[in-house]
Amino acid sequence: MKAKIRGNSKIEGEVSVGGAKNSALPVLASLTLISKEVLIEKIPDISDVAEMISMIRAAGVSVNFTKNKVTARVSNLNGEIKDLGSKIRASILLLGPLAVRTGRSRILYPGGCQIGERPIDIHLEGLRKLGIDIKEEGDFIEANFVKSPRNVKIEMRFPSVGATEHLMMTSVLLKGTTVEISNCAREPEVVDLGRFLISMGARISGIGTDRIRIDGVENLDSTIYSIIGDRIEAGTYMIGALSTGGTLKINGIGNEIDNVVNFLKKIGSKIEVLPNSLVIYPSNVKGFHFMTGPYPEFPTDLQPQMALLGFSSEGPSEIVERVFESRFKHVEELKKMGADISVDGNKINIKPSKLHGAMLVGNDLRETATITFAAAMADGPSEIDKFEIIFRGYENLLEKLKDMGIFAEIIQIDREVS
Repeated sequence: MKAKIRGNSKIEGEVSVGGAKNSALPVLASLTLISKEVLIEKIPDISDVAEMISMIRAAGVSVNFTKNKVTARVSNLNGEIKDLGSKIRASILLLGPLAVRTGRSRILYPGGCQIGERPIDIHLEGLRKLGIDIKEEGDFIEANFVKSPRNVKIEMRFPSVGATEHLMMTSVLLKGTTVEISNCAREPEVVDLGRFLISMGARISGIGTDRIRIDGVENLDSTIYSIIGDRIEAGTYMIGALSTGGTLKINGIGNEIDNVVNFLKKIGSKIEVLPNSLVIYPSNVKGFHFMTGPYPEFPTDLQPQMALLGFSSEGPSEIVERVFESRFKHVEELKKMGADISVDGNKINIKPSKLHGAMLVGNDLRETATITFAAAMADGPSEIDKFEIIFRGYENLLEKLKDMGIFAEIIQIDREVS
């Protein structure tokens, strides 16, 4: 798919963010644990969600998805998911829960954006401590579960978001077992998953800290739950508005983005925080320096977008990427637009720059979002090939771009995408 972006745009107006992609995927994966019907609200209508729904349906979860609401119940669970799951990273989250529920699970190796190695060894080490035998055969991972120990202590080598979510989900139905996980991820999406499980009767304490305890229960109850707003979507729009000097109101976001707001304010951004919304005002932003890292540090998923703010800031900026070793593909695309940006090891150096339109290529989700907003602020039109990648994480994007004063047009649809 190819898109044309008009350029010369000031990002302003009013826009609403959808539910968090990085909450929706683990919450949907955890539906393999339910015993009664549940209703989940604010599920974003994006391609990654469609992929996860296809997988849990293949596993035996009956799902109705309409108007951002999911109603789900379980009939006959099947632990083997064939020919699905290789497109998104979150597919790994099904391995442990399905093994606990069915005794055996088998899935394809997970996929996702190519932004680094992202090994799943922390996941597998934790599952083994829960009493699950893991076998890796070709393109598949197989998990066999018999019985877990009564007391399990897992200390993760790195506060992996996915592994924290995976081990927490897998543990909730281990009745008679107490699981303590230390060096946990503390991201708002981890907290959201924990709250969802607790709303169904799971016994979890410590979510939002680096130490979580789970006391297994026999089954889960019904619930109605609404997931948090997408802080990465909101952050993308915030950075776009600040980079172009626009006034933009962003609805549907709460304190889950406070760490980003606080950093942006520190470097000169004018941001008004309202109940469930933010207002971005024209600002004189200073050159900045930050390092990405686990929450509450600056999120790696907003690292590419921050280059845009560096182009319009007062002085040079520097970003150190400490999470994904290959999250620099946007740099070469931005250079095509005249950007003064370079990579030195795991560090990005940015100088104020005027961008011009160019022929661009999307490579991963956040990089494609970055070059889309770069094209909007550039002098002259741009074309972006492989534009469909952006729909993995940004709901109703073309309509929202229009709401923010950006004209984007799909000019080519590839046969395999249509």
